[in-house]
Amino acid sequence: MKLGEWMDKWFVSHRVEDTTRSAYETKIRLHIKPHLGSKKLKDVTDDDLDALYRMLETAPCPSNKGNPLGAKSVRHVHNILSGAFEAAVTKKLIPVNPAATANPPTVRQIKAQQRRYVTLDDASSARFLEDIWTRCGQRGCGPLHFCTRDAPLWTTYTATGVRRSEALGMKWDLVHWEDCAIELEWVVVEVGNKSVLRRLTKDGDDNAIIYVDQALMGVLKVQQERQEMWRERLGPLWEDNDLIFARDGYMLYKGGITPGRAQDAGQVSARWRSTRRRLDLPERFRIHDWRHSKVTNDLEAGENPVEVSANVRHHSPGYTMAQYGKRRVEGARKLASGTAQRIGLGRIG
Repeated sequence: MKLGEWMDKWFVSHRVEDTTRSAYETKIRLHIKPHLGSKKLKDVTDDDLDALYRMLETAPCPSNKGNPLGAKSVRHVHNILSGAFEAAVTKKLIPVNPAATANPPTVRQIKAQQRRYVTLDDASSARFLEDIWTRCGQRGCGPLHFCTRDAPLWTTYTATGVRRSEALGMKWDLVHWEDCAIELEWVVVEVGNKSVLRRLTKDGDDNAIIYVDQALMGVLKVQQERQEMWRERLGPLWEDNDLIFARDGYMLYKGGITPGRAQDAGQVSARWRSTRRRLDLPERFRIHDWRHSKVTNDLEAGENPVEVSANVRHHSPGYTMAQYGKRRVEGARKLASGTAQRIGLGRIG
């Protein structure tokens, strides 16, 4: 059996989520089968895998804008191959897993390549919120005008730090108005060329809930009022899916997303890039960087790391501090000063 044949057979029976399956399919098709697919499964060695990894790290890749793959992507290719070979060992098709003795990029190399995320401080975030809620004042400007179309959505990202998929999957029946809380039970994710609504499985958290300020609840009420206006205007065209940030009635076209259904995640990101350019925000600032900004600013403001971690649904406060705590220079200096005073460090010598 050729490696390419085995990869196809293994992939069909491999149990993973749709989003993971899409990523696997791409890497198998573009980075594994073209280079090793014709080689017999039993003849693939760790040296072959090492040569593949080095080639992917150095050769131009058409699917990566002509750049070689990064260390993280090559490591992902290794993980896919390792899983496929391990299954072949279990099926007694090969005696050992060649990926077990191969040398993919290390965690250190992956971290060295990671791009530092961009953040906005609280003052910049406040100016942003003021700008996105400012109406253009042109003829026809009103509650459903394009100028403030995404203001409630951008505000939700800014104030909560939820992921793009989580905000797009928020539902009205999971908003606890009196408790100022929102359950995150659904997400909108990209599978192939489509955005689909599915249940939340991120971090294995099946009871995800975030707590927000009453002011954000007021923003959601504005969104609710706007959605009711669209319902009345569109009538039977509206398909109720209980989504807070559903597709609205702006610039509908035949064959597009039905109003009331989940928005196209890619289009949301495209509108964000337009907003970013219009407001002259940092060029690399993504929707996800609101999450980084919120956590960084909360920690630098002296908020409890346990609560900060819980409300952005990190798996532990230790992870939160490891990822973001290094930015707390002033806090670390105050801590060192307080320790020195308590133990009488200044009296030495």
